[in-house]
Amino acid sequence: MNKALFLIFIVVFGLYIPFSRTPDFFDGLKTPATIHFKADSASHKLMPFADFSLNGQTSYSVSADYIFRSFKEGQKVQVIYENANPAEGAIYSWWGYWITWKELLFCIIGYIVLFQAAKSIVNQPAQEAMDELRDYEKKPKIRKSRYK
Repeated sequence: MNKALFLIFIVVFGLYIPFSRTPDFFDGLKTPATIHFKADSASHKLMPFADFSLNGQTSYSVSADYIFRSFKEGQKVQVIYENANPAEGAIYSWWGYWITWKELLFCIIGYIVLFQAAKSIVNQPAQEAMDELRDYEKKPKIRKSRYK
């Protein structure tokens, strides 16, 4: 049962991922970008940004500050963006675009909570459920013949 629940969870999460990415994976366009460190306006710390230009004219900068991910100055990366709003692009990578730490943490905690709830229900069933099971077992089973 546990293996089946885990498999169902993985399948549902796997189906959720491609349809929930921003920018959209199916409509997004990919382009090469270069990492440059710039001072953040709020904290004045050096933060990585992916700079890319479209059609050689307009230049855009996308934040590349992902937890558990580090970049080097001048590193080449792929950026995915939507034509309608290229400034809202994202680094196209496994960690950061496909899997984010917030979603992963939420899924792990949610799975643990639901697993513990299911485990407690099975280990400590309600008295009404036990009475119903006992009554079911006491009823005589009537066998009907197939042929008359």
